[in-house]
Amino acid sequence: MLSIIPQLATSLGHKEEAPNIELAHKIVVSNNENAVKELIENLNNKNKAIAFDCIKTLYEIGGQKPELISGYKKDFINQLNSKQGRMVWGAMTAISAIAGLVPDEIYANLTLIIDTADTSGSVIARDHTMYILAGLAKHPEYYKDCMALMLEQLLKSPVNQLPMYAEITAPVVADKDKEAFKKVLLERLKDIEQHSKVKRIEKVVKKLK
Repeated sequence: MLSIIPQLATSLGHKEEAPNIELAHKIVVSNNENAVKELIENLNNKNKAIAFDCIKTLYEIGGQKPELISGYKKDFINQLNSKQGRMVWGAMTAISAIAGLVPDEIYANLTLIIDTADTSGSVIARDHTMYILAGLAKHPEYYKDCMALMLEQLLKSPVNQLPMYAEITAPVVADKDKEAFKKVLLERLKDIEQHSKVKRIEKVVKKLK
C-alpha cells in the first residue's frame, strides 16, 4: 500500500492548498479508507506542515463525504486541545461536517467545543461551532440545549458574524422559540451600522412571521 503523504502539498513543495484539495477529491471518489486512516495517524506528525496538510485534506473529505471521516470523531475532538491554532480550527471544521452523523459523541463534548470557540480567538472556529450547534439542534433530544447556546452566541457574536449566524440558526428554530430568536435579532440590530448586514438580519426576521 503506497503512502499518500508524498501527495500532500508540503511534500510536493507547494505552498498553496490545491494539492490537498485534489487529494481529498481522489480519496472521496475512490472511497479510500486506508488513506483517511493514514491522514489521521499523521495529525500529530512532528512536521507541522504535514499535520496542517492532513487536517486540511480531512476536512475537505468531510465536506464531500462525511461518513468517510466520522469514525474518527475522537481524533478531531482531541485536536481541540492542540497548541496550534490551525489544527484547532481545522478540527472544528471537520467536526461540523460530521456532527449530524455522530451527534451523541459530539454533544458529549459540547462544553469543550464551546470553550474552544470562545478562547481560541479563531473566527473559523466560532463559525463552525454554530454549524455544529445547528446540526445537533436537528435532533430533538439536543434541541433545547443547542438552541439556548445558539441564542447566546447570537447575543455576543461580533457584528461581522451576526448575519451569517442568524442565517445558520433560522432553519432549525422551532415555532416555540421564534419570538425569542426574533427578540435577540432585533436587539442586536442596534449594533449594526452597515446597511447590507441590516438587510440580511431583517430578511431573517421577516421570514419568521
